[in-house]
Amino acid sequence: MLLMDPNSVSLDGYCIRSLYFDGMHDHALHDKNNGVFGREKYRIRIYNGKDDVIAVERKSKRGDFVNKESFRINREEYELIRSGSYDFLQKKNSPLMRDFYIALSHRAFRPTAIVEYWREAYVYEYGNVRITFDKKLSAGVNSYDLFDSNLVLEEAIAVPQTIMEVKFDAFLPDVIRNIIQPQSHHRSSISKYVICREVNVKHFKE
Repeated sequence: MLLMDPNSVSLDGYCIRSLYFDGMHDHALHDKNNGVFGREKYRIRIYNGKDDVIAVERKSKRGDFVNKESFRINREEYELIRSGSYDFLQKKNSPLMRDFYIALSHRAFRPTAIVEYWREAYVYEYGNVRITFDKKLSAGVNSYDLFDSNLVLEEAIAVPQTIMEVKFDAFLPDVIRNIIQPQSHHRSSISKYVICREVNVKHFKE
């Protein structure tokens, strides 16, 4: 039986909002578009508009292998990063945070896009299966502050289009395979960051 993710706050699931960072030459954007074998993205993520969970994340990809790292920060630390006062990152006992500091201080990484969407997620215990439907994908167009009460969001994918992802460990159980019928669909790669940057660049002149 598929169960709805316990983090859901409504039938729509839960809201994810992320602030993405990129280098001065937008390598995270271009590496994705060009299909570079090894690439990485940094972001700060919150849930349901709250500051009880604020996470600095790095998503790295090497071919088909994806690795995600995460480190929690508090609201005060988020504001320090936003203001450019990020020396404290060097003191964190985390390779991710030290690498993030290098990206900000030496590689000229800066905020480039806010991405928001609602995630309707279902889990299945056997095979550690997770099926997600990401909907209402929108890009922030007037601010790079995750907590800006005046943030304006522009729809990036027209409703009712939805992004579905299926994640599992070593095998996909037959009961799930029969439901989603992967043989009837074409696998494709999609980047919410790239989609929202395309919306974003119309409003922020670089």
